[in-house]
Amino acid sequence: MYYPEELVEEVRSRNDIVDIISGYVRLKRQGSNYVGLCPFHNDKSPSFYVSLPKQIYKCFACGAGGNVFTFIKEYENYTFPEAVKFLADKAGIALPEASEDPGYKSRESKKQKLLEINKLAATYYYKMLRSPSGEVGLKYLKGRELSDETMKSFGLGFAGIHNNEMVSYLKKEGYSDQLIQESGLVSFEEKRGMYDKFWNRVMFPIMDINHRVIGFGGRVMGDGKPKYLNSPETPIFDKGRNLYALNIARTAKRDHIVLCEGYMDVISMHQAGFTQAVASLGTALTSGQASLLKRYTNQVILSYDSDEAGVKAALRAIPILKAAGISAKVLNLSPYKDPDEFIKAKGAESFEERLRNAENGIFFQVRVSQERHDMDDPDSRTEFQKEVVTILCSLTDELERDNYISAISERFAINSTILKTKVNEMSAKLAGQDPYVAPKETTVRKKAEDPSLHEQRLLVTWLVDEPDIWVKIKRYVDIDDFSNPVYRKTAEYVIDDLENGRWNPAAIISRFEDEEEQKEVTSLFSTTLPEINTTQEKQQAIKDILYKIKEFSFEKYREENGTDITKMQQLIEKKKQLEAFKKITILLN
Repeated sequence: MYYPEELVEEVRSRNDIVDIISGYVRLKRQGSNYVGLCPFHNDKSPSFYVSLPKQIYKCFACGAGGNVFTFIKEYENYTFPEAVKFLADKAGIALPEASEDPGYKSRESKKQKLLEINKLAATYYYKMLRSPSGEVGLKYLKGRELSDETMKSFGLGFAGIHNNEMVSYLKKEGYSDQLIQESGLVSFEEKRGMYDKFWNRVMFPIMDINHRVIGFGGRVMGDGKPKYLNSPETPIFDKGRNLYALNIARTAKRDHIVLCEGYMDVISMHQAGFTQAVASLGTALTSGQASLLKRYTNQVILSYDSDEAGVKAALRAIPILKAAGISAKVLNLSPYKDPDEFIKAKGAESFEERLRNAENGIFFQVRVSQERHDMDDPDSRTEFQKEVVTILCSLTDELERDNYISAISERFAINSTILKTKVNEMSAKLAGQDPYVAPKETTVRKKAEDPSLHEQRLLVTWLVDEPDIWVKIKRYVDIDDFSNPVYRKTAEYVIDDLENGRWNPAAIISRFEDEEEQKEVTSLFSTTLPEINTTQEKQQAIKDILYKIKEFSFEKYREENGTDITKMQQLIEKKKQLEAFKKITILLN
């Protein structure tokens, strides 16, 4: 949906950014700013700042930043139109219906269209499962003891036995070949052209936390390969930042979330009443998924297959969850392979009991290590104890680490004094290492980065922080001196606002459509200014900033045009202007 700029600005201005973000993040006032733990990464100390005057936020650790629209888009995984509608509803602002806007279809974003295609595909697969063509898929799901209600609630479907059905359907719906290819629902080869990626498969729609279909998983019928096939990465589907069924699990009202390996495990658990179950999407757990889980829980119970691959997956997942601030436990399903088998064999009550008795993640790591060593062999036992030291060193909280040293020493018969000494030695050694090793110089010379970029950032921030200085320095500011395209465009917007008596940093951010550019603009508005005690110091600091910008601009012009005889006069003139600027005095009072 396209909304006029004036309407978007009204929605933004009616939603105070501090009020909105306070609904998601605990903020503490610090001068004119508010600070808190960043919700977009595993923030251990407050690095997330919200500026009340500027109506922008910025994390100085992970780089997240923007205005109130950006925050809602990122946190709720909304498109921009959805963020506008969400905030308009909060402010009681009526938005025009799509039908009132004749240009709606042509202006709709690609992301919106891809969501629309996926929704159509999900409906198509859903109907196909319940048609004669989907009998094989329905028989399979019935054989897995899924009820009609469960199949309906998860939107399960079937991709037909022909590999051109979805292509034909989407073309009939009027979508272009390019958009159909970008949806991830089809494959393309020069000789064959477009053909369905999913065929002869039971289909599992994958939804984001807002119940929108963003991708699919497909389970082949018969012995075809691969057994499970997932949608590829698309503009709306990032495997590493989504989890299957999290849209349901986040409202389950349990003190934990159960993380499974596959779709059927999750569906079986939900059917049995364990609606807190989710699954990763055909990949090992990622830090992005862990950060997503952290929004909804502090504890995750890993319910992976009980085979060797499942154990390895759990061992990989525990430190990732720990790094995100999540306590991890591991579910013991023995003698059954997965939750689906266990629940069918033992029932929901027994499964609930296993959940209550899930093993502490650190103890699990140590136990698995012990089982892989011969405790009667001194060398093997020593290797085991060294692995325990490594596991304990991953704990950054000193009190937590000390408690685990005591507990593990007692449980696994390790001398606590020696264990603590070794852990402290390794921790000190690790702390002394610089994780950022400077690369060796190479013989290839890279183009020098503009050394005045910092000054360009300072100038924009200063104009935003103290708009009154514009009238005093405007004669010295040349927009062509801004070498970075985003910086130049931002400066143009800022100057245009100042020339017209406006001051609206948050509104400027919305004029950039690219999310990375929005972050860059936010950084431009959030540069730390030098400490200034007097007006004279400020005058000199601003003059130094302007000179550095102009100096690099001149050097760049000379480098690009120094050998052009026709540009010699302009070069001489620019040099004179630069020399003259050295002698001026900027007055701010």
